Amino acid sequence: MTDTAARAAEVLKDHRDSIDRLDAILVYTLGERFKHTQAVGKLKAAHDLPPSDPAREAAQIERLEDLANRADLDPEFAKAFLNFIIREVIHHHEKHQS
Repeated sequence: MTDTAARAAEVLKDHRDSIDRLDAILVYTLGERFKHTQAVGKLKAAHDLPPSDPAREAAQIERLEDLANRADLDPEFAKAFLNFIIREVIHHHEKHQS
Protein backbone atom coordinates (compact mmCIF):
# COMPACT_ATOMS: atom_id res chain seq x y z
CA MET A 1 0.00 0.00 0.00
CA THR A 2 1.36 3.41 -0.95
CA ASP A 3 1.75 6.19 1.59
CA THR A 4 -1.14 8.03 -0.07
CA ALA A 5 -3.39 4.98 0.07
CA ALA A 6 -2.41 4.32 3.70
CA ARG A 7 -3.20 7.93 4.61
CA ALA A 8 -6.53 7.71 2.78
CA ALA A 9 -7.38 4.51 4.69
CA GLU A 10 -6.53 6.26 7.97
CA VAL A 11 -8.71 9.27 7.12
CA LEU A 12 -11.53 6.94 6.05
CA LYS A 13 -11.29 5.08 9.37
CA ASP A 14 -11.40 8.39 11.27
CA HIS A 15 -14.52 9.46 9.37
CA ARG A 16 -16.19 6.11 10.01
CA ASP A 17 -15.31 6.26 13.71
CA SER A 18 -16.93 9.70 13.89
CA ILE A 19 -20.00 8.44 12.04
CA ASP A 20 -20.30 5.53 14.48
CA ARG A 21 -20.10 7.91 17.47
CA LEU A 22 -22.68 10.23 15.93
CA ASP A 23 -25.01 7.30 15.20
CA ALA A 24 -24.80 6.31 18.87
CA ILE A 25 -25.53 9.90 19.90
CA LEU A 26 -28.56 9.99 17.59
CA VAL A 27 -29.96 6.72 18.95
CA TYR A 28 -29.49 7.70 22.60
CA THR A 29 -30.86 11.20 21.91
CA LEU A 30 -33.96 9.75 20.24
CA GLY A 31 -34.38 7.36 23.17
CA GLU A 32 -34.26 10.27 25.61
CA ARG A 33 -36.64 12.30 23.46
CA PHE A 34 -39.17 9.45 23.37
CA LYS A 35 -38.99 9.09 27.15
CA HIS A 36 -40.15 12.69 27.42
CA THR A 37 -42.79 12.43 24.71
CA GLN A 38 -44.17 9.26 26.34
CA ALA A 39 -44.43 11.16 29.62
CA VAL A 40 -46.29 13.92 27.74
CA GLY A 41 -48.62 11.28 26.26
CA LYS A 42 -49.42 9.88 29.70
CA LEU A 43 -50.04 13.39 31.02
CA LYS A 44 -52.34 14.17 28.09
CA ALA A 45 -54.24 10.92 28.60
CA ALA A 46 -54.63 11.56 32.32
CA HIS A 47 -56.11 15.01 31.62
CA ASP A 48 -58.13 14.04 28.54
CA LEU A 49 -56.08 16.24 26.22
CA PRO A 50 -55.83 15.49 22.48
CA PRO A 51 -52.89 13.32 21.39
CA SER A 52 -51.67 15.87 18.85
CA ASP A 53 -51.06 19.62 18.96
CA PRO A 54 -51.04 20.92 15.38
CA ALA A 55 -49.94 24.44 16.38
CA ARG A 56 -46.92 23.12 18.31
CA GLU A 57 -46.08 20.69 15.53
CA ALA A 58 -46.12 23.52 12.96
CA ALA A 59 -43.92 25.69 15.20
CA GLN A 60 -41.48 22.81 15.72
CA ILE A 61 -41.26 22.17 11.97
CA GLU A 62 -40.54 25.86 11.36
CA ARG A 63 -37.91 25.82 14.13
CA LEU A 64 -36.30 22.68 12.74
CA GLU A 65 -36.18 24.14 9.22
CA ASP A 66 -34.34 27.16 10.62
CA LEU A 67 -31.92 24.93 12.54
CA ALA A 68 -31.37 22.82 9.42
CA ASN A 69 -30.54 25.88 7.35
CA ARG A 70 -28.04 27.04 9.97
CA ALA A 71 -26.51 23.54 10.14
CA ASP A 72 -26.20 23.35 6.33
CA LEU A 73 -28.68 20.44 6.26
CA ASP A 74 -31.42 20.11 3.66
CA PRO A 75 -34.50 21.60 5.38
CA GLU A 76 -36.81 19.26 3.47
CA PHE A 77 -34.93 16.29 4.89
CA ALA A 78 -35.10 17.80 8.38
CA LYS A 79 -38.83 18.42 7.99
CA ALA A 80 -39.46 14.87 6.77
CA PHE A 81 -37.40 13.52 9.68
CA LEU A 82 -39.35 15.57 12.24
CA ASN A 83 -42.67 14.59 10.65
CA PHE A 84 -41.65 10.94 10.98
CA ILE A 85 -40.85 11.44 14.66
CA ILE A 86 -44.07 13.38 15.27
CA ARG A 87 -46.14 10.58 13.70
CA GLU A 88 -44.48 8.07 16.01
CA VAL A 89 -45.06 10.30 19.05
CA ILE A 90 -48.74 10.75 18.16
CA HIS A 91 -49.04 6.99 17.73
CA HIS A 92 -47.63 6.55 21.26
CA HIS A 93 -49.99 9.22 22.61
CA GLU A 94 -52.98 7.54 20.96
CA LYS A 95 -52.02 4.24 22.63
CA HIS A 96 -52.11 6.01 26.01
CA GLN A 97 -55.57 7.39 25.22
CA SER A 98 -57.01 3.87 24.92
